[in-house]
Amino acid sequence: MATGQIFSRTTQALFYNYKQLPIQRMLDFDFLCGRETPSVAGIINPGSEGFQKLFFGQEEIAIPVHSSIEAASSAHPTADVFINFASFRSAAASSMAALKQPTIRVVAIIAEGVPESDTKQLIAYARANNKVVLGPATVGGIQAGAFKIGDTAGTLDNIINCKLYRPGSVGFVSKSGGMSNELYNTIARVTNGIYEGIAIGGDVFPGSTLSDHVLRFNNIPQVKMIVVLGELGGRDEYSLVEALKEGKIHKPVVAWVSGTCARLFKSEVQFGHAGAKSGGELESAQAKNQALKEAGAVVPTSYEAFETAIKETFDKLAEEGKITPVPDIKPPAIPEDLSIAIKSGKVRAPTHIISTISDDRGDEPCYAGVPMSTIIERGFNVGDVISLLWFKRSLPRYCTQFIEICVMLCADHGPCVSGAHNTIVTARAGKDLVSSLVSGLLTIGPRFGGAIDDAARYFKDAYDRGLSPYEFVEGMKRKGIRVPGIGHRIKSRDNRDKRVQLLQQYAHNNFPSVKYMEYAVQVENYTLSKANNLVLNVDGAIGSLFLDLLSGSGMFTKPEIDEIVDIGYLNGLFVLARSIGLIGHTFDQKRLKQPLYRHPWEDVLYTK
Repeated sequence: MATGQIFSRTTQALFYNYKQLPIQRMLDFDFLCGRETPSVAGIINPGSEGFQKLFFGQEEIAIPVHSSIEAASSAHPTADVFINFASFRSAAASSMAALKQPTIRVVAIIAEGVPESDTKQLIAYARANNKVVLGPATVGGIQAGAFKIGDTAGTLDNIINCKLYRPGSVGFVSKSGGMSNELYNTIARVTNGIYEGIAIGGDVFPGSTLSDHVLRFNNIPQVKMIVVLGELGGRDEYSLVEALKEGKIHKPVVAWVSGTCARLFKSEVQFGHAGAKSGGELESAQAKNQALKEAGAVVPTSYEAFETAIKETFDKLAEEGKITPVPDIKPPAIPEDLSIAIKSGKVRAPTHIISTISDDRGDEPCYAGVPMSTIIERGFNVGDVISLLWFKRSLPRYCTQFIEICVMLCADHGPCVSGAHNTIVTARAGKDLVSSLVSGLLTIGPRFGGAIDDAARYFKDAYDRGLSPYEFVEGMKRKGIRVPGIGHRIKSRDNRDKRVQLLQQYAHNNFPSVKYMEYAVQVENYTLSKANNLVLNVDGAIGSLFLDLLSGSGMFTKPEIDEIVDIGYLNGLFVLARSIGLIGHTFDQKRLKQPLYRHPWEDVLYTK
């Protein structure tokens, strides 16, 4: 268990099982406190990935969504709080997975009814690894002016009324989340406010105890006094009694254990929480209050006198000069949501598109954060611009030059290939440039220029799995799949594609590794033993070499490389390159004023 502060103004959390309202309340609290960065770093929604749009003040932000706890923890190593909104059925498993992440220090479990055996395992693991568990059945916790969990402290109006947007001097811990809100108001009325407030949860076995947090508060210099609200049932309060008797707590403690009315009932009564039922005299509210009083805590005669006891303790500390006045500040106004703003005449509208590659706001456009003036001043070339807009990073010069070589070599392959033929026919029909270009681009696919991604995907899978060329090729044959990147209609063993040779030569001279290309060549050697035209074609060369570029540059993770291939980045190179040639064919036909094309009869086989 931590021995001091567990939250700060820079604390960030991972939020499990997306809930819009609690997250928005956290972000609104961040803005209210003047935080520079949102407290929610990422959202975990099993099986989903992408972004969720939420508001940070007036600004709309995109928070990443991850499909697993491991992926989120890896992507956000500074997020050390895990807020678990899973149901009681899965809360234990997901909480344990979070506790096992080295970056996670605090886990808050919101669900009620988590099996006690599972909770005990969580507690044991957390204590063995010096981590903090809040809950189960907790609303969370708050550090005033810094960080709050989910729905802690309720609405913004309540937070403002309780002055939780700035730190006070009182450490508060309770079993009940609902009663916490009441005590935040009480404490704000008679003191300078809360510094930190924790609801440990109302289940029989809470992940951390009242005394755990009181001992923490004792070690936080900004906390000058401590307020504790317990309840009948269980014996948690007695660990606090022992700490007081042993002199471990040096700050005034004002405590009350609720449930004194239980003696008015003839039979045992369950008071809301699973743990709020008396199992004997020692677990009664009266016995606990008496024990706390005898141990040195300030214990009022009733709940109604609790506020007075808090005030008197605070005033005494102030008179002794142990508490300095906290200057009051006016928090910023939080923009209203659309449904409310429509009624009041104030509106904030959500955006409809997320963009991460360019920004045209401000004085000049930026590509992946690089201003246009920098691109020009540093002499960036087309390959550099592609690396910024496609890969969102500046690749080394040998990489960007390779991209340019691919574009140049694939720009055109004569008027007879299907794409150029379609563009020529469309241009001669009098259609405009865009129509002519698109008619050619639409032919790109598995049979024409669209095999780069497939070549990269199959070569990578085969190489990574350690398949020999024989195993790879014969395996594809059994599946009825032609090997992408192998075979040509006019090129052969004795008439190699010059483009492939140029790409291979450049890679050998500039790439740190060409393992995928060498594997593709081994595959080619095997396929040539079957037929003279089963050579490595330009699709296969670009596909294999781009794998070498991505893996050899050291700038991409394995998941990023897989995503690049899956999305279609490599086919994008062919589309970009061939667009240059198709535009050229359009202009060529229009410049030559060619008439409408009609295919000659003699080139058609008419048959029944």
